Amino acid sequence: MSQINVNNLTFYYEGSYDNIFENVSFQLNTDWKLGFIGRNGKGKTTFLNLLMGKYEYKGKISASVMFDYFPFEIKDKEKNTIDVIEEIYPEYEFWKICRELNFLQMDADIFYRPFYTLSNGEQTKVLLALLFTKENHFLLIDEPTNHLDIDTREILKRYLNNKKGFILISHDRFFMDGCVDHVLVINKTDIEVQQGNFSSWWENKKRQDSYELNENEKLKKNIYRLTQAAKTTGQWADHVENTKLGTKSFKNGQHIANRDYIGEKSRRMQMRRKNLEKRKQKEIEEKSELLKNFETVEDLKIIPLKHYKEKLVCMEDCIIAYGEKEIIKNFNLEVNQGDRIFLKGKNGCGKSSIIKAIMQSTVEETEKKYIFPTLKNGHIEIPNQMIISYCSQDTSMLHGTIKEYTAENSIDETLFMTILRKLDFSRVQFEKRIEDYSGGQKKKVLLAGSLLKKSHLYIWDEPLNFIDVFSRMQIEELILKFKPTMILVEHDKMFMEHVATKIVEL
Repeated sequence: MSQINVNNLTFYYEGSYDNIFENVSFQLNTDWKLGFIGRNGKGKTTFLNLLMGKYEYKGKISASVMFDYFPFEIKDKEKNTIDVIEEIYPEYEFWKICRELNFLQMDADIFYRPFYTLSNGEQTKVLLALLFTKENHFLLIDEPTNHLDIDTREILKRYLNNKKGFILISHDRFFMDGCVDHVLVINKTDIEVQQGNFSSWWENKKRQDSYELNENEKLKKNIYRLTQAAKTTGQWADHVENTKLGTKSFKNGQHIANRDYIGEKSRRMQMRRKNLEKRKQKEIEEKSELLKNFETVEDLKIIPLKHYKEKLVCMEDCIIAYGEKEIIKNFNLEVNQGDRIFLKGKNGCGKSSIIKAIMQSTVEETEKKYIFPTLKNGHIEIPNQMIISYCSQDTSMLHGTIKEYTAENSIDETLFMTILRKLDFSRVQFEKRIEDYSGGQKKKVLLAGSLLKKSHLYIWDEPLNFIDVFSRMQIEELILKFKPTMILVEHDKMFMEHVATKIVEL
């Protein structure tokens, strides 16, 4: 057991407008199973890269362990998996890899398959197995659950729960609860370390936020009272001062004494006025120290349209294929207004293919941006004039500035930026190119575009990949409030349990 010490860490990207970290200090234990929590774009991956020594920084990071980062960079995915393993870690021991893969419920035949033929889940398992064969290494695991189905996430959760000595970045609350014993949190103004999992930290945060909100209300009332008192005192002081100025200076001693008395009274009133103003300013300064880490999550809005038909989608005995390869056979689905249907199943079972088959019947040939499957048998019935809003799992097509993106997609730029602000975009982000955004910020761009489109049916394909926890809760509240008709593919178990009206197993 040893410590990782971070002292007065300050870091900013060259050409950036502000610091990512500023004079932060904390300690980590290398035996911890550490969950890393924070908003998109706040520096989680950057911190892992700083531990890896990729950037220059001010301050000091000291540790007696080696760091390793997941995911590894794969130079040639055409190679067999065993060759990819050897390229990443030439000193690997074959028996250790086999042992870890056995824990991850994988067969040894994957060693001799080209790496690119492995599913997302299989690739993740292989790389994590390799990672955990290294001894005296502290492991930096960056969002391993993206694109993974629920069953695979459950296997990974149990696997990581039996390990120690890692930092895990994940926005899946259920997943993190099952495999961490400490959390490292990037707040708005500082970094904190707590014992426990996501849920225990979240309860502590809600209590702290509630306390600060109550204190804030008390201070606002107190400041109002002080303001009124200072105002009244100021009026009296001004009145007394005017009385003094209006008093004539006769040789008669009585008038001179009155003038001196009123002058002294005015001086004391002015001093009291200044003291009250100082107290008021001090209260305001104390108030500014509260709510420093309070996450303001504003309500989002969606405008679902009501169609004249109750049934929006009907699929009967559908066989869906790409070329000659049949992905889905004899599939049936019915979507009525108000349904929020989750398609659930292992990676590669055809969830996205079903979504695209539904979309295909509503898209003109000249407007197609995606590769659509073929409906080889059965039929899909969709009413006329039905409008679909689609959020893709793929963000690779995003490019340019916000202005260019909104113009290209016929989106109201002001409304679009308003939604992104509610999703925790700072104004400075609007000056960057979209391709320079974090993974979560790119996904928020797609979600904002979908929310702005008034539609009868919202189809979202893995909308929460890379999206931070606060925004996930925000999107949950949006869906539960406005109750749009939806078809979703999403592997966040907690989100699905909160939102779904029906789950379709494939």
